[in-house]
Order: sequence, then structure tokens, then C-alpha cells
Amino acid sequence: MKLIRFGAKHQEKPGIMHRGQRKDCSAHFADWNHDFFQNGGLAELESLLAKEGDKLPEVPEEVRWASPIARPGMIMCVGLNYADHAKESGMDIPKEPLVFMKATNTIAGPFDPVDIPRNSTKTDWEVELGVVLKKDALYLEDEAAAADAIAGYCVINDLSERAFQLEKGGQWVKGKSCPGFSPVGPYLVTPDEIEDVLSLPMHLSVNGIQKQNGNTQTMIFKPAYTIWYLSQLMLLEAGDLISTGTPPGVGLGFDPPEYLSAGDKVELSIAGLGKQRQQYK
Repeated sequence: MKLIRFGAKHQEKPGIMHRGQRKDCSAHFADWNHDFFQNGGLAELESLLAKEGDKLPEVPEEVRWASPIARPGMIMCVGLNYADHAKESGMDIPKEPLVFMKATNTIAGPFDPVDIPRNSTKTDWEVELGVVLKKDALYLEDEAAAADAIAGYCVINDLSERAFQLEKGGQWVKGKSCPGFSPVGPYLVTPDEIEDVLSLPMHLSVNGIQKQNGNTQTMIFKPAYTIWYLSQLMLLEAGDLISTGTPPGVGLGFDPPEYLSAGDKVELSIAGLGKQRQQYK
């Protein structure tokens, strides 16, 4: 299944892609949130789609695409999770997952415009594979149990302000939590629709010029391992979003570095998970 959400900001409703059309599920479910995932909502949605998919109301074409998940309890990110990206950043390959958080109010739709933060000179792009949980997870036994906790996968642009992140001391969260810095979607794709999540081409371009051309197969710490690892340290909750790192080609890695300016257009995609487009202002 491909879960979507739609509607004006702060008025989003849950929906589903069915036969290539956006369908409104708001008469049956409140939202794609913690309660939905934790209480077997995916199975209920699958049943509804099989019985009444064609009868669900269509979402008008002009209606905004929102993030395919409601605001999560946590956005956990894995840094330097591609060996070649660590190299271009001038940093050592981590021996264990290097994790940091983004503020959950950074969630945005896949086509929403993005404001360059005030006083920013180094706003950067990062195409990443997002993983959403379908159940609470703590002290998982192994990677198989972790894989079973996955609701689906999505595209996320882990936007970063590098001066805030790297030049102001302390945690990376400073450069990761500007408003609109986590465009997600357009879909949340359930695992059964993806043949091999560890072999997905990833692309990002700026103003039509390709910057990132990677593949999830070069990821250091795979999604199931990352979930298992995190569950040994903290409680992960249904609906939480884990952003699993970016391949090479970020602006910081160029010589000289390249960063986003007002008017720039960014397009990014992961095979099978859809495409995003943002204009910066």
C-alpha cells in the first residue's frame, strides 16, 4: 500500500493511493499516527482497500500533498551512514550508528516551498530513506524483530544548515531543526511493495543539475539493524520516523562547497518511493 495525507496545513486528512488515484480515508480513520499504527491500523486499512477501495472519495488534483504521516513522536537520524559520504565530509566512518534528533515540527509536505532560515549562508540538501515504525519497540531481540516493526518507507530531504550544525558547538540538532527542514513523502510505502530496500537508487538535483546519485546498498548500518540498535537504548514508538542517512553529493562535499539560495529548485527521488520537489525562498 501507499499511504498519503492531503489538505491544507494543520487540516491534513489520511488517504491512500488506489489504482493511481488519491483516495480519502478520513471517514474511516482519524490519521496515520501513533494510535493507527500501534493498534493494527495497517491491517484494517488493507481490508478496507480490498472491500471498498473503488468507492472511496477521490482527492481533487489541486489539493496539497502533505507528509504521509502525522507529526511523529520522534525524528531520529543516522549521520555518516554511507561510507563515501563520510569521506566527502572529512569524517571517520562511525563504528556504531551516529544518531541525532530533528525537531518534529520540521515535518513538511513533499512539494511545500522551503524558507531559507534567517541568517543562513549554508543551507544544504540530503536525500534519505525514511523508515516509519508500526509498533512500539524496546529491547528488541534481533534484527528480524526489528524488521517486523517497520510500517513502511518514504523519501525524506534531511535539510541542514551547516553553519548552525558544525560551527556553533554542541549537537547537530541546531542545524537540522529549522522550519520546514523535513519534507517527507509523497508516500509511505509498505514493505510488501518493495522488492529489496537495500538496492534502491537515490537521486537529487538542484536547478536541474544532478548532485546526488547513490544507492541504499552502500548504507553502512541497515534499517533493521538501526532499529534493533536504537531499541536497546530508548523506547521507539509507532509512527516514529527514522532517517537513515544520505549518499555522497551534498553541498558541503563540493570544492568549493555549494549551498541553496532563494529561487533554487530541488528535486529528489528514491526508486519505488516517489519524487519530491521544493522551491526555496
